[in-house]
Amino acid sequence: MYLFFFELFKTQGLNNSLSNFLSFTCVVFIIASTTLLLSFLSRNIIKRLFSQIANRTSSDFDDSLIKNKIPSLLGYLPPLFFLIVQLPQVLYNFPKLSIFSSNVLEAITAFLGILIIRGFLKSVTDQLRKYTVLKDKPLESYLQVFMIFIWFIGGIIILSLLTGKEVGVFLTTLGALSAVILLIFKDTLLGFVASIQITINDTVRIGDWITMNNSNGDGDVISISLSTVKIQNFDNTITTIPTYKLISDSFTNWRGMSDSDGRRIKRAILVKASSIKFLNDQEIEPLKKIELISSFISNREKEIKTHNNSLKTNKVKLINGRNLTNIGLFRAYIKEYLDQHSKVNKNMTIMCRQLAPTPTGIPLEIYAFITDKDWSIYESIVSDIFDHLLSALPNFKLENFEYSSKN
Repeated sequence: MYLFFFELFKTQGLNNSLSNFLSFTCVVFIIASTTLLLSFLSRNIIKRLFSQIANRTSSDFDDSLIKNKIPSLLGYLPPLFFLIVQLPQVLYNFPKLSIFSSNVLEAITAFLGILIIRGFLKSVTDQLRKYTVLKDKPLESYLQVFMIFIWFIGGIIILSLLTGKEVGVFLTTLGALSAVILLIFKDTLLGFVASIQITINDTVRIGDWITMNNSNGDGDVISISLSTVKIQNFDNTITTIPTYKLISDSFTNWRGMSDSDGRRIKRAILVKASSIKFLNDQEIEPLKKIELISSFISNREKEIKTHNNSLKTNKVKLINGRNLTNIGLFRAYIKEYLDQHSKVNKNMTIMCRQLAPTPTGIPLEIYAFITDKDWSIYESIVSDIFDHLLSALPNFKLENFEYSSKN
């Protein structure tokens, strides 16, 4: 082609230098135009081909390939191969430039190959993510590890192509710098080991609610990568922590609660100690009208009376023998109330217990499990339960402890 233009310009009476320059310019223009046209055609043809295949198949894999721009990347290969073949012929009068351009084009092709591999692996990861068994696994971590390996090999090949040196030269240099490389990639290596341990031990899954106080993280895990774990907190902020901290630091994973049949209540009512007392017959009688504990009171009265009569207890003072107390009846009422509550799981522990006295009163702790584990609904049910119990306190002549506003 070059000779054709050179002879053409010579026949027009132009000197050798001008004919050479114009011939070179024409050839470069034709190659550039052909490259652009070939790039346009190849990209559009490949894109259309992939789109047609995607429309005809039920698989989502081809859709993932399109989303990760595999057709566009493949469309760059024909013009690159065209340039690799044609440029050396155009630049045969410039051997150094010809070698350099060939090296650059081959390096670009290698770089493009890495991008194609990355897109393909991302598409494979997207497909694996759709399987239930793999949905909550840190697949991105393994993708990143594989890509680090690919970039490492690809980088060496690209440097080798650009410099014209053997690959072994760079491997030898990297071996000498291995200590520095380990220092640079310390977090990456720790993250990789952590990712393996997390997967093997099933410590954390994507979607788990975890609480990590040291890092101010309290929310759902939305991403586990080689270097970081992203937690979407309940105020919609994002906390990012190094992956290896899930191994080195302590945290709470609430998955057990989510997988169980109920969400736990473990909360206490503080009863004023001075309001606790024995109950006489006149004080017990109104409490028998409370339906939940009416039969309990009757049975307990018979039991206590039989016990006291057997010991011939002098009941002039209530402290003698066995007696009903207002806090004891209130505990029984709480237990019956929880047993009959429609949102409390009857197959799990239901308990009301008295804890050790504190300077702020006698704690009556409610321990039970709510069937609905949704946070907002759970909090609403718990609030309703304690609204009722706090309102019921005066019926038992009990008082809730609170600090006095008087100085």
